[in-house]
Amino acid sequence: MSDKKELSRSEMVRLRRAQTQTKRMDRVVKETTHPVPVIKARAKQSAPKRKPVQNARRRFRIALPRIPLARPNFRAISIPRPRFGWRFVSFILSAIFGAALYYAFNLPQLRATEAQVTGNQILTPVDVNSVINIAGQPIFLIDASELETRLRLNYPELVSVRASVDLPNLITVHVSERKPAIRWEQFGVYTWVAEDGVAFKPRGEMIGLISVVAESAPPVGGGEASFVSAQDGPLNPAPFISVEMVRTIKGLAGHVPPGMSILYDERMGFGWNDPRGWRVYFGTSANDVELKMRVYESMVNSLTQRGIRPALINVTYPTAPYYRMTQ
Repeated sequence: MSDKKELSRSEMVRLRRAQTQTKRMDRVVKETTHPVPVIKARAKQSAPKRKPVQNARRRFRIALPRIPLARPNFRAISIPRPRFGWRFVSFILSAIFGAALYYAFNLPQLRATEAQVTGNQILTPVDVNSVINIAGQPIFLIDASELETRLRLNYPELVSVRASVDLPNLITVHVSERKPAIRWEQFGVYTWVAEDGVAFKPRGEMIGLISVVAESAPPVGGGEASFVSAQDGPLNPAPFISVEMVRTIKGLAGHVPPGMSILYDERMGFGWNDPRGWRVYFGTSANDVELKMRVYESMVNSLTQRGIRPALINVTYPTAPYYRMTQ
C-alpha cells in the first residue's frame, strides 16, 4: 500500500491558504530588512564628531503596505431642499383661516354686549335689548337689517329704526318714535294712538293726551278713510283709527267742557256729555267741525229759550240737526 494519503478538498484549501500567508510574510520581511546604502563622506569635508548620546533610541524604518482609505465624497452629500408646492401653501392658508375663525367665534372681545340706543323717548334701552337679544353673540353673526325688522315688528310705536354693527363689539340702534296724541279707552282698557292712527302699548300716564272713551270698537283697520302713505310697507302697522277720525278728535278737543271726555259711538260718531244735561254727537268728519259747533250753540240757545231740555242732540249733518227727548 502507498504511505501517501489523499488529502480532502478542505485540507487542500487550508494548505494553499497557509502557503499564501507564508509567501506574504517572507515578502514583508525582505522589504523591511533591505540594506540601506552607505553614504561615503567627501575627502575634503570632515563631518564633526558627535558625542554618543546616552540611552539613545534606535530608529527603524519599516515599510508597511498601503491600505487605501475611503475618502468622503462631499459632492455626493446632498441636503434635501424643501419644496413649497401648492399643497403646502394651501395647508398654511387653511391653518390661518381656521385659527382666525376660531378666535372670531370664541374671543370675548368679539362678542356683542347690549346695544346702545339713541333717539328714544318712550322706549327704554331695556325694552330694545330684550327684543333684539344679542348679548353674548359673535359680532360676525349679527345682521343689522334683521335687528331693524325685529324691532319694527315688536314695537308699532317705532317709525324707523337704523342699526349699525361695528368692530370689535359695538352695536348702535337709533330709533324714531311716534308721539301719542290720544288716550283711547275701550272696555276698561286703554291704549295710545298717534296722529297717523296707529295704536301702541301705553307706558305709564302721559299728560296732555286727548281722552276718548269708546262705547263700541272703531272700524277694523281704521275704516275706508284710513291714511296710506307712500312709504307704507310690510313693516308698518295697520292704523287703529283713520287719520280723519284723529283730525275730528283734535278739532273737538278745544270745545269739550272741562273735565269731560270725548265719547265714541259707532253709529253717532264723536260727542260728549254736556254738563247742562244732555249728550251731543258730531259724527266722524273733520271738515266742518267749526260749523257744527256754531249750529250746536244756536240750537241749544233756541231750545233753552223755549224751555226744552233734550236728552240727545245730533249735529252730524249741520244742515239737518235734530234733538231727542230720550236717548
